[in-house]
Amino acid sequence: MSFPQAFVDPSSVAVVGATEDRAKWGHWLATGALAGAGRRQVWLVNRRAAQVLGQPCRATVGDLPGTPDLVALCVPPENVLPVVRDALAKGCRAFLAITAGLGADEAELAALLRESGARMIGPNSLGLFNAATQLRLTWGDFTPGRLAIVSQSGQLGSEIAGLGARAGLGVSRFCSVGNQLDVGAADVLESLVADEHTTTVALYLESFADGARIVTALDALRRAGKHALLLTTGASEGSRRLARSHTGSMTSALDVVDAACRAAGALRVATPRELVDAARVLDATAPPGGRRVAIISDSGGQGGIAADLAAGRGLRAPVFTDRLQAGLRALLPATAAVSNPVDLAGAGEADLQVYAWVTELVAASGEVDSIVLSGYLGRYGEDTPSLVDAESAVIDRLGRLGRLGRGHRTDAARVPLIVHSMSASSPAVTRLREHRVPVFDTIDAALGALGHVTRLGGQPRPAPMTVRTGAAAPTPGYWAARTFLTALGIAMPEARRVTDAAGFAEACASLRPPLVLKAGWIEHKSEHQAVRTGLGPDTATAVFREMYGRLGPGEYVVEEQDTRPGVVEMLIGARRDRDLGPTVTVGHGGVHAELWRDVSLELAPVDRRTAAGMLDRLRSRRLLDGWRGQPAVDLDALIDAIVAVSEAIAATSGVADIEVNPIRVGPEGALAVDALVVSSTASTASTASTAEAVPETTGVNGHRKPTEEQEISREHVH
Repeated sequence: MSFPQAFVDPSSVAVVGATEDRAKWGHWLATGALAGAGRRQVWLVNRRAAQVLGQPCRATVGDLPGTPDLVALCVPPENVLPVVRDALAKGCRAFLAITAGLGADEAELAALLRESGARMIGPNSLGLFNAATQLRLTWGDFTPGRLAIVSQSGQLGSEIAGLGARAGLGVSRFCSVGNQLDVGAADVLESLVADEHTTTVALYLESFADGARIVTALDALRRAGKHALLLTTGASEGSRRLARSHTGSMTSALDVVDAACRAAGALRVATPRELVDAARVLDATAPPGGRRVAIISDSGGQGGIAADLAAGRGLRAPVFTDRLQAGLRALLPATAAVSNPVDLAGAGEADLQVYAWVTELVAASGEVDSIVLSGYLGRYGEDTPSLVDAESAVIDRLGRLGRLGRGHRTDAARVPLIVHSMSASSPAVTRLREHRVPVFDTIDAALGALGHVTRLGGQPRPAPMTVRTGAAAPTPGYWAARTFLTALGIAMPEARRVTDAAGFAEACASLRPPLVLKAGWIEHKSEHQAVRTGLGPDTATAVFREMYGRLGPGEYVVEEQDTRPGVVEMLIGARRDRDLGPTVTVGHGGVHAELWRDVSLELAPVDRRTAAGMLDRLRSRRLLDGWRGQPAVDLDALIDAIVAVSEAIAATSGVADIEVNPIRVGPEGALAVDALVVSSTASTASTASTAEAVPETTGVNGHRKPTEEQEISREHVH
């Protein structure tokens, strides 16, 4: 169902539980509702009062002279269901439920809303606010602005609004979704796409139920020219329990959330302060087009610290060209540093206009993507009143530079400017904010915000993908996994499937040694001694007899061993996250994969550009280009395999988990030498088991296998 207009600009509002008591929610909701009485009809409901805040009260919603477009509930939990029934009978179809602690009544309430086609925000909501439509149904008030706040935690959303207000950042809309019994975060995000009063969205979530829809909504916000900032805890952690592969144990829930942010063009931050700091920059300027930053300071010490912090936040302070350095020398004393960072060496104190001259020259150079101006500017007039006018004139010039950065993307002076001032609240700092120049009172906050928004601006946008029709989910076992992967175009060694000694001897005669023997039904083979490598004519028969005697009858696989020189062992994994859908992972593979834990993850499917970017993020990336005299490997073959696995997990609904580990990549191509494909049914069954499982459990083809196979930590060998 669509997001009702009643939650945006209702024609009438009823506050049930209105009261004169300022310590109660009913007072704040009634006061806020009446503040918008010039735009809409407001009715107050209270069983025990004939009048509240000078306005008449009715005992029930049914007694109202009309049908409210929106009903706000702040009544005891036991009264919520009766009030909703009364309102539904009156014809009401939109509810805001502040009340918490409904317990078992929540299920009945959800069914009642569903049957009647009504919508509800909450229960356990902190309320609604819309500056443009004069809708205020929440505790306290908000400063109007361009930041929309959508929060699963009402109080945390309120904290974000408060931090923003103290930093000069106002709120366009506020929605505390509470328990999300009906209306969820995705509904609210979708309603913000066309909201002309919102430029940035702050989102706090503790879980990602309906996650795919949330990602789609965040992407729609990006396409509409709005920025989304996400604050979360360890969301979607439960999905890790679905993974039975190495890959699942090497990635965290937040890895999946970060991949979702990259796919949608959103940015995850760690704290409310970080969110507000990034929002302040985005409210003033577009994200920088790259990581090159100029640092201009009136103190060598402050400039040096800024340079160190910039590097730690993924920014780069490049050495200026000789031409730009010559231009700076013409403005500054001989003792000034002009290579980047720039130290004004007292020139600013001699003539405050130097701050503007230097900043304008650097901005117009085309050599940087952003500028940080750090130090005493903003405090001159505060300490020396006679300098107020001169300082204001400099700030006005910097303000004009900031406007160019916001409005003229093709102009040479479009470089975003961030100011760190030693004053927190001087008239000069206030004037900077009036010009919408982001100003911070600590350099770490300034560079932290710049680092975040630079990362947002530099995220590649995945191209729209058309997923090829998925293959049927394979039956259990390694041989079926081989068949599944070769159908995707992933090369695997020549192999034979055998079940007895005669078949094994026949297979050995048709394959080129050395050979590998595997017990195909065991998922992770090395810890159960279910794989043996390097077999030749003299050893193969004895090894098969020993393994068969120990593990019993089953489906064994004999393969030609990959002995190519100059290979790098990688892994490719894919799994279906419970909340956010299919994902793909690539990393350093082999028996030490979990030791190095060098992986990168994206939502699936991925295109070739995104797959290449995943490889670029790995610490082991240089191995692929040739290391210590080794040849470069066939990157195209590896990228093809990543794309193919990502498409397979996205298109094959019956598959929960795919792991190719290792895939051995050499100069002549990539060869997958071990694989695991888990069906959705098998994964669900595994999740349902507990740590107190029976001593042994049935294997994937009906054979018995030890309980330790279910352990999280596992190793692969060839």
